[in-house]
Amino acid sequence: MSLKNLFKKELKVVNTGLTSFKENLENEGTDSVQVDWKPPVDIDPKIWEVINAKKDAIEEANKKALEIVLNGKPNLIGMDLAKNVIPGMKQNLILHSGPPITWERMSGPTRGGIMAALMYEGMAATPEEAEKLAASDKIEYAPCHEHSTVGPMAGIVSASMPVFIIKNEKYGNVAYCTQNEGLGKVLRYGAYSDDVIVRLKWMDDVMYPILKTAIESLGKIDLKNIIAQALHMGDEVHNRNRAGTSLFYRAIAPAIIKTSDHRQNMADVLDFINGNDHFFLNLSMPAAKATLDAAMNIPNSSMVLALSRNGTDFGIRLAGTGEQWFVGEALVPDALYFPGFTKEDANPDIGDSSITETVGLGGFAIAASPAIVQFVGGTAKDAVNYTLAMYEISIGENNVYQIPYLNFRGTPTGIDVRKVIEKNLTPFIDTGVAHKNPGIGQVGAGVLSAPMTPFKEAIKGFAESL
Repeated sequence: MSLKNLFKKELKVVNTGLTSFKENLENEGTDSVQVDWKPPVDIDPKIWEVINAKKDAIEEANKKALEIVLNGKPNLIGMDLAKNVIPGMKQNLILHSGPPITWERMSGPTRGGIMAALMYEGMAATPEEAEKLAASDKIEYAPCHEHSTVGPMAGIVSASMPVFIIKNEKYGNVAYCTQNEGLGKVLRYGAYSDDVIVRLKWMDDVMYPILKTAIESLGKIDLKNIIAQALHMGDEVHNRNRAGTSLFYRAIAPAIIKTSDHRQNMADVLDFINGNDHFFLNLSMPAAKATLDAAMNIPNSSMVLALSRNGTDFGIRLAGTGEQWFVGEALVPDALYFPGFTKEDANPDIGDSSITETVGLGGFAIAASPAIVQFVGGTAKDAVNYTLAMYEISIGENNVYQIPYLNFRGTPTGIDVRKVIEKNLTPFIDTGVAHKNPGIGQVGAGVLSAPMTPFKEAIKGFAESL
């Protein structure tokens, strides 16, 4: 078409810039299409030279890493006290979510959770004593991830806490997680009042032995199978676990009835699980951890093995760089807040629960659970678009975890740090929101995209490893 005839025909405009251009065109009655495109993240060209020189080796390594993840078989095989099973656990060690951090830099929820743990352990009698002890050199801190463990929100694990034991039966590695307390004013959201400690002690004295005996009687519970079914029933097993908890309930209830001889305690445990839709979160998380950790230390692999936040920093780890952390500032989620709270009250993103996104669940599978986007006034179409976007930064698709609305397409699996940088697109996460001050607890739930800084640091570190 010649230039002089251009405006004699109906215009069809494709806009790749600001959306306001498209809106202006539509206001004038001109049809237009908005292309969701961003330029690649600005990275030193020498980094890409190093990475492109080993492209074939990286592709082969990522293929191997993805195969390991897809072949993982996470099973719940038992329970025990943290000090008995978690590698390196000791009485004065407190595990927390996210990358390494010192007391001085810890967020309010993390501090509150630690104070609760110290009172729970009998190492302090009051919040004041707990805070003083926590700030001293008598207490040591380490990330859950560095001890084969994951923890939701503050992620606090202390020596006497009962933990689930999840074994990847394909590769033999194990992961751990505490029992889920429920929502609201709980330790993992930084609360430390007397009722928080009383609940934890009941979970220790009553729920733990009943669950432990029931699980042992079954031998194992196939968590991968439960997660796959839950996706078909409206869960994404991060912020929505109603189906997963129900399926776990069906598996564990008969065993509890057969093995428990205390009728009231048995009824109380079953009521607690039935009334806590998030109970399965503390099983889906270590299932994801056990699945991903099997791919640790694969040379040349650019696949992400952990997305994790401590309420101050957001950290990631790669298969090709082992246990090295790449860190940036944690962001505040877009959220629906409980009455009386606003974004001003919110702590930045926190928790190891984004391990679910890392394995292709959570925000990556949100098309299977569109109700989640209602947290921020979104629609079912938004949920689908979020999942479709995550395919753009993933190495492949899951062979078991499937999304019914997408014609049972496998969830996007295996985040590739190269694609995150090339597409200028970070992982989408749905999450709970804790109050920024210790002692208050949960104030809402919402969604966010991971910050870019950890990925920029990771691509540099990955290039150095090559």
